[in-house]
Amino acid sequence: MASNYRVVHALGAGLLAGLFAACSHSQPKAAGSWNPSAAATYLDQREAWWMGWKVAARDHETFCVSCHTVLPYALSRASLRPGSADQVPTVNEQRLLDNVRKRVRLWKEVSPYYGDQDYGANKAAESRGTEAVLNALILAVNDARRGQLSDDTRAAFDNMWALQQTTGEKKGAWRWLDFGLRPWEAKDSQYFGAALAALAVGTAPQNYRSTPNIQNNLQLLRAYLDSEYSTQSSFDRMVLLYASTKLPNLLIEPERRESIIREVLSKQLEDGGWSLSSLKRSWRGSTVRAYVRSWIRQDGTPVESKSDGYATGLAVFVLGQEGTARENAQVAQGLNWLVRNQNKIDGSWPGYSLNKSRNPASNVGHFMSDAATAYAALALTEAIGN
Repeated sequence: MASNYRVVHALGAGLLAGLFAACSHSQPKAAGSWNPSAAATYLDQREAWWMGWKVAARDHETFCVSCHTVLPYALSRASLRPGSADQVPTVNEQRLLDNVRKRVRLWKEVSPYYGDQDYGANKAAESRGTEAVLNALILAVNDARRGQLSDDTRAAFDNMWALQQTTGEKKGAWRWLDFGLRPWEAKDSQYFGAALAALAVGTAPQNYRSTPNIQNNLQLLRAYLDSEYSTQSSFDRMVLLYASTKLPNLLIEPERRESIIREVLSKQLEDGGWSLSSLKRSWRGSTVRAYVRSWIRQDGTPVESKSDGYATGLAVFVLGQEGTARENAQVAQGLNWLVRNQNKIDGSWPGYSLNKSRNPASNVGHFMSDAATAYAALALTEAIGN
């Protein structure tokens, strides 16, 4: 991907010195090294496991796309290829792309990820809305690397727009999976999904955003993101900021850009990282009971409050895409945190569930580390290189 804040990689494999040389002399410097190859290996192994996991299997020999493992992999893996991102996709990347394309082509034939009969009312519609957005985003990101919009991606966008809500209080958004699993599949995750749809449109090559027959859809999407903005958490606002770097005029009120940046930076912890729990927790649009419960997971264990790789990687990456990294010492501190906290054994970064205490040695227990590793790798490759 084209970096908005590329800096000179530190000389020597063991040192990352001189980060943000154009910044003030008080700017902290990142010391140490990170291992892109180990991160790539970890992500490949996790993606291969997911694609072969029977729980993820769907009809027509396909698998579902998850927000914790598959989507982050699709967004980040190309950045870890040695040399040019234009190189041939890895085996796992290609298999993922083939899976998404197959489901797009068989859209009227394949079953939703989750059906009403087995998973409860509205799950089929929620599945369709969620999948339509994720399919369009994954294919748009791949097309952007090649510079050409494919027929499959156009079809994915057609599927997405056909499911956009055009009436009701949530018009402009999509039905989104709600399994009570924060931050991606909960009651308040619809805004996150709409921001991803905007990101997909802005990322698509060949000026897809200017296509005449989607302008009404875009107007509805912008209106929804604007009307629901006041109740969103720092996490969701940060995803909106990310989308705005790709889709001009997404932030209807320009001052919101600086407001989101200040808000995110204010959530940084003393060690230089960010915590997903603090970014997602908010009084806005929340009852007292819901706010209190945000400190306790579904199994009664306290929500982890320390810095994690997902929140830190996402914050550093988005702020870098937006341009803040050029002059902000806190972003450099975030990079320091990422460099220091890569697992030296398996190449991953730590991530913590907001929903349950997971066994970190289990496959399910790795879900948050999957997202953490992908976004940490994005942040580091964009800022430092691989």
